[in-house]
Amino acid sequence: MREFESGSVTFTYGDLKRMTNNFSERLGRGGFGSVFKGTLLNSRSVAVKSLEVILQLGEKQFRNEVSTIGIVQHVNLVRLRGLCCEKKKRLLVYDYMENGSLDKQLFGRSLTVLNWNNRYQIALGAARGLAYLHESCRDCIIHCDVKPENILLDELFVPKVADFGMAKLVGREFSRVLTTVRGTVGYLAPEWLSGVAISVKVDVYSYGMVLLKLVSGRRNSEQLEGGHVDYFPLLAAIKLHEGNVFSLLDHRLNGDVKLEEVERVCKVACWCIQNEEHNRPTMGQVLQIFEGILEVGIPPIPRSLKALTEDTTSLIFFGEHSLGEQSSS
Repeated sequence: MREFESGSVTFTYGDLKRMTNNFSERLGRGGFGSVFKGTLLNSRSVAVKSLEVILQLGEKQFRNEVSTIGIVQHVNLVRLRGLCCEKKKRLLVYDYMENGSLDKQLFGRSLTVLNWNNRYQIALGAARGLAYLHESCRDCIIHCDVKPENILLDELFVPKVADFGMAKLVGREFSRVLTTVRGTVGYLAPEWLSGVAISVKVDVYSYGMVLLKLVSGRRNSEQLEGGHVDYFPLLAAIKLHEGNVFSLLDHRLNGDVKLEEVERVCKVACWCIQNEEHNRPTMGQVLQIFEGILEVGIPPIPRSLKALTEDTTSLIFFGEHSLGEQSSS
């Protein structure tokens, strides 16, 4: 094994086979590949991600990019522990997160229900992680795929943003991965879909969609009787204007929330999903709102949400095609 300046370690493929008991315990499968549980010699649990997409980078470039990712460290970012690069095999080794991904906690069959305090702290922690990527790294990092599957929770439910830096590893294939394999179109900002150059505001848009999931525990769209499609982001924007955010709450919370925090989260979410990127806050501003430094008013209802309800086909497309994808850890 070879250690980089960032602290990341190069593992052989044989090392990883032993660590994962021949890749016997799969934690999930996503657009980039499968993730397996492993154990280091010091008994620390890790998550080993086997990259199965077509990478644009050669071995040297791959090692350099991974080394750069390894330097990025924050309490709300998943720690990269190492890599494997042998022939065509590309694997990454991360810290293992005991409570899995946010989507499993919200939409899965978890026996426990995330209480409101945990949800609010997850919203705050994920914002801190993204703000660090956007504003505090030597080179700004745009995540490009913020969603509940990529927010992992440790043993204390502290959120850790995962899969940052993957856009640079996958290169031009990334947009194809997002739109056809990962099926997370419901989190993509309008400008991404229109083909113009993207900025950190695409992450802000996706983060806003995540906030709505934290409040409601619901997916974007639900097929109702008679073929009608209920699109939750539009409902949230309408209820916010009506002053009735309480009706948006996940019923499993039994109303045990701080209503002013729920209202604040809904306001931030609806500002984040505005059509025009200049109308969205930065992640730094989101943090200031949550910390009470900035006041926030009620945003307008995004026109794209209104337009979607008039086209059921588009509405289903803009929902969430999970395509059987599971968490990355």
